[in-house]
Amino acid sequence: MSTGESTGTSSEVPEVGTIDMKLEVVTLPVSDVDRAKSFYQSLGWRLDADLAAGDDFRALQFTPPRSQCSIHFGTGITTAEPGSLQGLELVVEDIDAARADLISRGVDVSEVFEQRPPGLESVSGRSYFALASFSDPDGNGWLLQEVTTRLPGREWED
Repeated sequence: MSTGESTGTSSEVPEVGTIDMKLEVVTLPVSDVDRAKSFYQSLGWRLDADLAAGDDFRALQFTPPRSQCSIHFGTGITTAEPGSLQGLELVVEDIDAARADLISRGVDVSEVFEQRPPGLESVSGRSYFALASFSDPDGNGWLLQEVTTRLPGREWED
């Protein structure tokens, strides 16, 4: 039996779960649903749903190209402040090409920059460390992250 309390002294590591749990949807807080719809359509993302039930509920879902996770937003979806979601990461194989594509679609994207956690300054290559940022019209913050070689342990075994 677990009490749900942790003393912080246990060195036991729980087993990896055996039940598939896939993150499939992230909720974005937006102030203007139609403006957000236009923005995400302009990125070339697939519109999966645009459902309305009266004036108090509307839900839209978009999926980035070849992603297993979608975003949704709308009316009556979340109480979070528009623009309060930060650090959403889009992993790409070629950050320069992804950045150029977004710019060609009218998105204001930062220059590519490197961000290395302390202790990893000597690791060569830009996989995981090359980033560029942009925001949606409400200020929800996105990061492009270049990943060309996965770190060990980052793939699920079948």
